[in-house]
Amino acid sequence: MDEDVLEVAYLPAPIPPSPQFPDSYENYRGRGTPLIIDNGATTLRFGFCTSDSPKFGPNIISKYKDRKSNKPLVLFGDAVDTEPGARNQAKTPWEGDILLNFDALENALDYAFVQLGIDTPNVDHPVMMTERLSSNLHSRALTSELMFELYSVPSLVYCVDSVMSFYHNNKPPHGQFTADGLVISFNTASTSVIPILNGKGILSNAKRIPWGSSQVTEYLLKLIQLKYPTFPTRVTSPQANWMLQNFCEFSSDYPALLRSLSDPVALARLGKIIQFPFSQPTVDEKTEEEQARLAEKRKEQGKRLQEMAAKVRMEKLEAKEKDLREMLELRDRKVQTNELEYFHMLHAEGFEGDGALDFAIKKLEASLKKSKKKDGDEEPASLAKTSIPNTYTLHQDEPAIFPLVDVPDAELDEDQLKEKRKQKLLKAGWEARMKARNEKQREKEEREADERRETEDRERDLTAWASGLRKHQEAIINRIKDRARRKAALSDRKSAAAQARMKKIASLANDERVPKKRKKGNGDDMFGADDADWAIYRKINTTEKSSDEEEELQQLQTIEQKLLTHDPAFTIEDTHAYISTKRSALISAFKPVYDEGDPAGKTRIHLNTERWRVCETWFSPSMAGVDSAGIGEVVQNILAAFSAAERARLTQAVFLTGGPSQLPGLAGKTEAALRPILPPDVPLRIVKALDPSTDGWRGMADFSQTDEFARVGITKADYDEWGGERIKKWWGGNWNMAV
Repeated sequence: MDEDVLEVAYLPAPIPPSPQFPDSYENYRGRGTPLIIDNGATTLRFGFCTSDSPKFGPNIISKYKDRKSNKPLVLFGDAVDTEPGARNQAKTPWEGDILLNFDALENALDYAFVQLGIDTPNVDHPVMMTERLSSNLHSRALTSELMFELYSVPSLVYCVDSVMSFYHNNKPPHGQFTADGLVISFNTASTSVIPILNGKGILSNAKRIPWGSSQVTEYLLKLIQLKYPTFPTRVTSPQANWMLQNFCEFSSDYPALLRSLSDPVALARLGKIIQFPFSQPTVDEKTEEEQARLAEKRKEQGKRLQEMAAKVRMEKLEAKEKDLREMLELRDRKVQTNELEYFHMLHAEGFEGDGALDFAIKKLEASLKKSKKKDGDEEPASLAKTSIPNTYTLHQDEPAIFPLVDVPDAELDEDQLKEKRKQKLLKAGWEARMKARNEKQREKEEREADERRETEDRERDLTAWASGLRKHQEAIINRIKDRARRKAALSDRKSAAAQARMKKIASLANDERVPKKRKKGNGDDMFGADDADWAIYRKINTTEKSSDEEEELQQLQTIEQKLLTHDPAFTIEDTHAYISTKRSALISAFKPVYDEGDPAGKTRIHLNTERWRVCETWFSPSMAGVDSAGIGEVVQNILAAFSAAERARLTQAVFLTGGPSQLPGLAGKTEAALRPILPPDVPLRIVKALDPSTDGWRGMADFSQTDEFARVGITKADYDEWGGERIKKWWGGNWNMAV
């Protein structure tokens, strides 16, 4: 494989986490600075609103007991991978798109407050925290209970992270926030679309798709596992996520891209190679003296083997000569004993008669002669004694004469009767050869006549002759393809072809042509009584190769050779072999095959069509088997609920946020999906977040420093009176779910 054509990327080695030390709390002690927590399903971001950037870490917790110290440990984020057994016990606060594991959330918040340096019994800071779009009341109630009962925060504000990301990218320098736009947020377990008018999220018209980056990662992992079922290394979800982030991208016209990738050169050029770690096989280098000693040892071993083989051959040869002498002695006893005694002697040695004895002698003589010739020895003298002289000679061009065949047995003595039997056998063989010879001559004459007729037809009308052969070629190719498709379908037991095969087998097992009495008495099977039975047999027998297939391939080669010779319009590219080779080249570009002795090639993953296929599922989830509308259809349904003027305001800023929005080509794909559903005069502008990962946290920090922040929070008194489900209506939260 030419590595200059395909770009090779190496799987990054795991980096051990660096130690994290708590910040100083003195600058925030007693000041009531708002605390911002972005509780994402993948990453937990936290910090004070006045910080330049948040602290963050993977939102994963593992309670682990250290074997050395025998003390329980709680590991957060990257530290989970430092202990071998901690990963198996790890869990996150989120189960898909729902906040469920509040023990893990409590541990994660403990880690966050420790890292911020908070050393007071209570967290005396207003908290602004994210929740998912249309969060269920149970999750919100338990989160509020955790914040008010355990940490005793003075107030709590819930918000939607994608709306706050839009706020950070569109906030005015002064005055009230009144921006319009359509927010498309790519999250871990879902994708949400939220319309915003006059700076307020219209959550009653928001939609959420149950398809996010975690599902896309698992989909990519399944595609890799299907493509490489025997890959020597286990491919993990974090590795698949790394491939998604670094090599996958969106295509504005996915069908056109697939058509362009039907060219093997283009497919190889646009592919990516991911090299997994591998170990080079160790080669034991030996000195010249060791190599010479091993060569001499192998030579001696070979010589001993040759001597042993020669000894075995000699023993076999001696045994054969002994058997031949015994059989010759047995035949010589015929003149020394009477016929009955001789007959008993033959039976005692295992021969049924003279013919069997003569046949065994001839066979053994031929074997001895072959063995002697192979060993370079002379023919044994015993062979000259055992040959029976012929009383006649057959020539190929002369008629055979068998004088004793028509003579009655009564007129012949015992030796002549034996000779008559031999002549009968020879006559039958001669007649069979003559019949086959005449049949070949007849077939040759018919073939020459067909060739003359074909030549006359070709000279009379070349176009019609070539058209007929092309139709015949196409029919044969279609039959070959149908046979290949049927074999592929039969390999799947749930396919229609496999089910039909089982029905045929069941119907044959219950053959109605067998009478009931014979069925009860285990009567003979009637299969094969009708010629149609064998057609059914060929359909249900998937392992045996059909002779028709070989004949069709020979016919196809003959037809294509004639077309190449006489039809100028028929080229090599029209032949079945070229078409198959071209497809093989495409398959080789899709999944190259490496030599057995190439350990690096065996641990490589080639990404080509998968790079765009997995991203296309955001706009067509049905490709991955998810019964859901894509982003384009969801946006169309949302815009249909607004007036024409409002639709124009929304599409002037289609805002893309969330971690997966950083994948290349998303803006072009979104525009290609939305432009056809909008009138030509409606403006469409695609805007990406400046930093999709942290803009949500920064927007929350910006809002917490405004006067409005104090009015939208739930206090401890509100919690005691109304419960944890209560929130206040405001433009950045789930205000449609408010009490």
